[in-house]
Amino acid sequence: MTTQYRITGRRAEEISAAVENGVREGELPPGSVLPPVRQLASDLGVAPTTVAAAYSILRRRGVVETAGRRGTRIRPRPATAPRSAVAIAVPSGARDLAHGEPDPALLPSLAPVLSRLVPEPYGYADDTVLPAVRSLAAGRLESDGVPTEALTLCHGALDAIERCLSTRVRPGDRVAVEDPAWANLLDLLAALGVEPVGMAVDGDGPLPSAVDSAIRRGATAMVVTSRAQNPTGGAISGARAAELRDVLSGHDLLLIEDDHAAELAGVPLATLAGVTPYWAVVRSVSKPYGPDLRCALLAGDPTTVARVDGRRRLGPGWVSRLTQQIVAELWKDVAVDAVIARAASVYDARRGALLDALRDCGVPATGRTGLNVWVPVTDETAAVTALRDGGIVVAPGSRYRVNSGPGIRITASTLPEADAPVVAAAVSSAVAARMAPHR
Repeated sequence: MTTQYRITGRRAEEISAAVENGVREGELPPGSVLPPVRQLASDLGVAPTTVAAAYSILRRRGVVETAGRRGTRIRPRPATAPRSAVAIAVPSGARDLAHGEPDPALLPSLAPVLSRLVPEPYGYADDTVLPAVRSLAAGRLESDGVPTEALTLCHGALDAIERCLSTRVRPGDRVAVEDPAWANLLDLLAALGVEPVGMAVDGDGPLPSAVDSAIRRGATAMVVTSRAQNPTGGAISGARAAELRDVLSGHDLLLIEDDHAAELAGVPLATLAGVTPYWAVVRSVSKPYGPDLRCALLAGDPTTVARVDGRRRLGPGWVSRLTQQIVAELWKDVAVDAVIARAASVYDARRGALLDALRDCGVPATGRTGLNVWVPVTDETAAVTALRDGGIVVAPGSRYRVNSGPGIRITASTLPEADAPVVAAAVSSAVAARMAPHR
């Protein structure tokens, strides 16, 4: 898609601002191709270096990406675009299997907790983590083998990851990520102006050889998903964790473990905590207990946690202590434990039913844990389009890939088991139609 939007400006900052305005106003939708540097320079009457500098600014801000011979184009989810411009459109009456979210019907109700909560007043100088929350959080993490000498809270998993990265990573650095990886993480790295280095994965996590290669390529930080990897559903096994510890030992990099699914994962945590001098384990509260809580635990080495705490103090200050009291009450409630355990069981059953149905249709797929299933395909656009035309919306793999092959992500969290065969048959038809020989 080549843009017809008129870019203006004489200086690099003005040109980049004009492009950002076009993105924000919807005139430059995701995928729009920007003019080649020399062409735009000629149109504006400026030096090519000025346009190149403008495009560099846009790359650092996560607005554009360089796609080799395909030129410079607006990223699939540019950092400055409104949510409505980057959300996957779901036609009326279509089945939404692209959302990637928990089933709201399986979240614990907050009403009983709120009804018995007696909020206490706190001041600016009080501890940023309530003692009860610190104690409960430490107990939950330590039971999974995560050291909790240094512990704090952030506003969700992505906020915690960003704050950890800011302690060690600068624009232009390289950060190793799984490939395919969580789309929001790739968007974050683009907005931070850092280069993602893809690490191939299988059902047991990143391949040791891929981790070693990323380190050799100069990665200063690494983000891995402990379990329920999005989009592939992988989980780091105990054996793989031992292999990765051998590879990572002795390297001076920041290792961040994302345990966003936590209690919903259905498999034990095999942590890598402490194998590198700088490390962090991030555990979200949002996936099991509700996205609106916006709270994540962060355990790490004392230096990293202190830097995160210090920087947050200059901004939001702390995670709302009212939210913390709600979280503490949820953790102490055995009835809530039962709700979470049931949700984990239902997610496993729904995901398993889809995987079984896909296998019966001869469609390879992965999804050992979590909310999603990953299906390798030959042509993402053709598969996504064919499914959408049939009333099923899935996420294109391009949002998740660094260098890995094409695929589609199907969210199974809200898919009834009885409907899995229907969806699998549609996926099979969409894939087979593309792979059928031309006559």
